[in-house]
Amino acid sequence: MPIDRNPIRNIVILTGAGVSAESGIDTFRDANDGRGGLWEQHRVEDVATPEAFARDPDLVLRFYDMRREAIQTKKPNPAHHALARLDKEWEGQLLIVTQNVDDLHERAGARRVLHMHGEHLNAWCTACDVRSRWTGTLIERPACPRCGEPALRPDVVWFGEMPYEMDRIFAALRDADLFVSIGTSGAVYPAAGFVRNANELGARTLELNLDRSQGSHWFDETRLGPAGRIVPEWVDEILA
Repeated sequence: MPIDRNPIRNIVILTGAGVSAESGIDTFRDANDGRGGLWEQHRVEDVATPEAFARDPDLVLRFYDMRREAIQTKKPNPAHHALARLDKEWEGQLLIVTQNVDDLHERAGARRVLHMHGEHLNAWCTACDVRSRWTGTLIERPACPRCGEPALRPDVVWFGEMPYEMDRIFAALRDADLFVSIGTSGAVYPAAGFVRNANELGARTLELNLDRSQGSHWFDETRLGPAGRIVPEWVDEILA
């Protein structure tokens, strides 16, 4: 059903890999066989768990150094720019919760963004618990800018770790009139459960995706197509 703006004041948007894929950033897994995309040369267990980092830190740091370098060459696409426009013009509450660890939302101009899975362009010091902006490499064990200890790791939430700012996300969902999921698989929890939380709290729910997600049946409405087309169309509609 078409989204009627009149009763909508507060919006929570969840974005996933499908938003950044059109900018040339690999998705975690190929949608067809589960072996392509970001992890095609590495098992998840070898590069994206605390145990992997303890077992082979060089492999993990080299992997994320390459991802960090690649992300800095990418550009925001029309979906990022459309959400940045919504962020600028929407007078109610708005929170863009992203599962993506790139900074393309911010580079497009969005400010009300929460990175629940961390950010590639940050480093986290496990000695002093400070996160610093980081665009270089970590493989050479550089010193923490704050405490000087060589204890930096990627500021990315690995499997088995708790996503960031869950209390803030659930508070926004409690106040939301509309929950929108864009470019997500519906397979990774806790984000995949946000639509059910939103439904239980009385919010309308809308899915914008290239294909139906695993949780499509939970949404009031699903619109299919490339994010670079359907997200600007939806933003134009809700701001009209």
